[in-house]
Formats: sequence, C-alpha cells, structure tokens
Amino acid sequence: QGRAAYDAMVRFAAELKARGVLRATESLASHEAAARVRTSSGELRVLDGPFTEAKEMVGGFFLIDCKSFDEAVAIARECPAAEWATVEVRAVGPCYT
Repeated sequence: QGRAAYDAMVRFAAELKARGVLRATESLASHEAAARVRTSSGELRVLDGPFTEAKEMVGGFFLIDCKSFDEAVAIARECPAAEWATVEVRAVGPCYT
C-alpha cells in the first residue's frame, strides 16, 4: 500500500514536470531524526524532534511555478496525497530579517 502511494506521487511529479510547472520536490525524513535549534539570550539550545505540539508532520514538498493562487489550489487538488493527508498550499515570499 505504501509503495502504491509512493508510485502515485512519482507519477504526479512527472506530470507536473511535463507541464513545465515543477521547480523542485523532496521527501523529508521522519520527524524522529529532526532537531530544532534556537538561540535565546545568547544561549544555544538544540531540541530533538519537531515542534512541541505537532500532531502532524510535513512529509515533503512540491515547489511549483503558478500564475495564481487558484492555479496552485487546482494543482493541489490533483495531488494523490490529498486522498490520505492534508495538502497545504502556500506562496513563497521574501524573508524579512
């Protein structure tokens, strides 16, 4: 069952690439191997795992080039993962420092 889901996602990525909208895609390793790094008052802290209250984990991402938010949502509706998980649509934006 997991292999079928993986294969569906690979086909979806290939379709996006053929349409010319796929810029990048990656799967992420389990949150069990994650760390959070934070500096507070000059003290560095490294904590195991995802955000403390996380009930879900990010499994990966597709970076797509769309003309509009509506187009991105339409593509997200085609994503096989929407059948077993939540697909979040977000725009990239500037990083303010």
